[in-house]
Amino acid sequence: MLQMTSMGEHAGRRLMWHGVFLFLLGLLAGFVEQKFSNPRMGLAAHLEGLMNGTFVLAVGGAWTAVRLPQRSIRLMFWTLLYGSYINLLVTALAATFGTAAMTPLTGATRPALGWQETLVTVGFISVGISMLVASALLLWGLRGSMTSTSS
Repeated sequence: MLQMTSMGEHAGRRLMWHGVFLFLLGLLAGFVEQKFSNPRMGLAAHLEGLMNGTFVLAVGGAWTAVRLPQRSIRLMFWTLLYGSYINLLVTALAATFGTAAMTPLTGATRPALGWQETLVTVGFISVGISMLVASALLLWGLRGSMTSTSS
């Protein structure tokens, strides 16, 4: 098992930067949430930026405590960033288009165009899968003790 720093000494710091950047994007979405076709979904985009940013920032802070094989480290890093950024983007697109298929509680009263609903649906499915993979790998990497078992 390798420590996460084997991917690069600054990987945790890079994640923290992305976390703060996502948080900033979420704050900016909050300024324009009433301008979206569906303001309730605009609020969701605002909150997604804040929550994903906070999560990525926390993972960056915990980076050195996670023990994973090199391939799993890379997979977790990139699926976490993909899921976080695409979640904010797809939620903002859903707010812009006024889609309802994947978001019946916050969706618009009428469905958007077919291609818009499909784009948002595929986006949300890919986000769900990537965040499940990243979270499962993170949980796996945080199991057990911090000391090496080879002593």
